[in-house]
Formats: sequence, C-alpha cells, structure tokens
Amino acid sequence: MPNRIDSPDEVRLPAGTIGKAVPLFWGIALCALVTLAAVTIQAVEERLVGHPYVEAIVIAILLGTAIRTLWEPGRRWRAGIAFSAKQLLEVAVALLGASLTFAAVGASGFALLVSVVALVILSLVVSFGISRSLGLPVRLSILIACGNSICGNSAIAAVAPAIGASTDDVASSISFTAVLGVIVVLGLPLLIPLLQLSETQYGILAGMAVYAVPQVLAATVPAGLVSTQVGTLVKLIRVMMLGPVVACIAVAARGLRGDHAPGGSRRNSFFQAVPWFIVAFFVLATFRSLSWMPDAAVFPIQKTAGILTVMSMAALGLGVDLRVIGRVGGKVTAAVTLSLLFLLVISLCLVRFVAAA
Repeated sequence: MPNRIDSPDEVRLPAGTIGKAVPLFWGIALCALVTLAAVTIQAVEERLVGHPYVEAIVIAILLGTAIRTLWEPGRRWRAGIAFSAKQLLEVAVALLGASLTFAAVGASGFALLVSVVALVILSLVVSFGISRSLGLPVRLSILIACGNSICGNSAIAAVAPAIGASTDDVASSISFTAVLGVIVVLGLPLLIPLLQLSETQYGILAGMAVYAVPQVLAATVPAGLVSTQVGTLVKLIRVMMLGPVVACIAVAARGLRGDHAPGGSRRNSFFQAVPWFIVAFFVLATFRSLSWMPDAAVFPIQKTAGILTVMSMAALGLGVDLRVIGRVGGKVTAAVTLSLLFLLVISLCLVRFVAAA
C-alpha cells in the first residue's frame, strides 16, 4: 500500500522544540533544494518566453519524482518530507485566502457568477462520474474532478489533505492534469478565428477551461486586454469555489480520512469536520474583503503560499512510487482528457449564451 500524506508514522515526532526540529531538518532541506531548482527553472522560462508554460509547482513534483526514481530517501529524511507534504501544504492552502476578495467576485455580475458556479458544479459531478466509470479509486476521482473543474494543481493540492489522499494519487492527478493544461494554453487561441470569438467570449472560455491563473494570462494576453481581464475574473470565480468545495468534501468524506469517531456523533458537527486550514482560508479572505488586512501584507502572504505549495509538491514527488502511477496511468489520462473535453464543451455553451444575451 502507498504511504499516505498524513501517515502518523511519518509525522509523530519527539516532544520538545529541538526534538521536533532535528528529525525534520534533512527532509525539509531536501524539499527546499528541489523547490529552489523548480523556481529557478520557471524563472528561466519567464526570461526566455515571457511566461511559464510549465510552472514551478509541476516542475517540483517532476524533479522530486525523478530523484525518488533514482534514490529512495532513508529514514532520516522521511519525517521532514512527510511534514512538508502535509503540514506545509495545509498552511499554504490557508494563506491562499489572502488572495481573494468577495467584492471582486460580486462585481462580475450576477448572471455570469451563477453560470460559472453552476458549470463548475456540473463539471465536478461529471468528472467524478467519468473517473469512477473508468474504475479509478474514489480519492483519485475526487482529485481529478476538483483539479479539472476548479483550478488544476492548486485544487488538487488543497483537496488532498481533506480526503487523506496518497502521494501516488496526488502525483498521478497533477502530472496528467499539468500536461493537458499546457496543451490547452497552446491550443486554445486557435479557437478564436475558428469560432469567430470576440475578446469577451474568448476571455470567458479561457477563464473556464484553463487550469491555473498564470496559464490564463499566458492564454489570453495574445488575444488582448479585454480577454485578459475577463479571463482572470472568470478564473477568480472558479478559484473562489475552492474553499466551499473543499469544506463540503471534508464533511462528506470524513470516512476517507479515517478520522471519524466510531460509535459516536461527536464529529458530526460541520465545524468539527472541516479542517483548520479551510477555516483559516475563509478568515483571511474575509479580512482581505473587509480591508482589515494591510495591502502591504498581501504580496508577501501570496508569495509565501506559493513557495510552501511548491515545497509540498516537491515532497509529494519524493514520495511517488512510479510503479503505482504506471498501473493507473492509462485510466488517469483517459479520465482527465474526457473531463477536460466536457469542460470545454460546457464552456463554449456558456460563451454562446453570453453572446446571445
């Protein structure tokens, strides 16, 4: 059986600050080195072509997987790697709340807001159904559905601890989602002349179909400023759904995490079931929306969240068993591809609806 991200054998440490820090050092240091390499590669991409086609979050998990393929980290490394994969990931998800404001989402207009939310929910259901029909496990199906429907790698990373996903499940879903994400960025602009899309229509399509915010920029900047603004706004609405979706999944999937209380109802409360980092996500989003957070603090928080996410992905890569990925690779590829095609179709329907309105 693959090791779980939140395996208690990996994260239980001796009492005391020094006792906890020493076993973590080597694993965290290794994840930090992989992160540094990934960020450097992304910076080179940006310098050469103006934007990253493959983001640091993907590069980190690929580098980590490559290292794990050539060398299996010993016992001295495992506690720090496990800590980076779970605790640092949870902190990163919590900090993402500082990137969002409720006002920006509300300013998009009620019709577009409701349409995007409805299509995201529909995509979640259909993507999960496609994955399950192909015989994929429940956890992996949830990761693929969330990654495809909300915001790609970030959604997968956020949902993983809420459902107790294994490193292999996370690596599989991120790897194949990342590949298709790059293909979409490169191919989506071809639809502008083919379907005679306006800048607004193309912005909506890109915001719905492209996974990551930087990729939305890469896909829309060549189409014009209006496309970039609309695409970013639609993407923001999808990202805003991350918190509610993870919270609902956390409640519905308590059994998947193995943390439900046997024979009792003590964990039936919504607030007891929702992980702490989701609560923190909404708290920070509220602070940002009410202007209780200084503007000067937003960028450092966003940057910290990004670095911690990349570190957690490096840790996940270092725990990947390629043999497991190989056994599910074909099915995962089919599930992600079919889910993406469905998302493109319903996004085009939304675009036509806006054109007719």
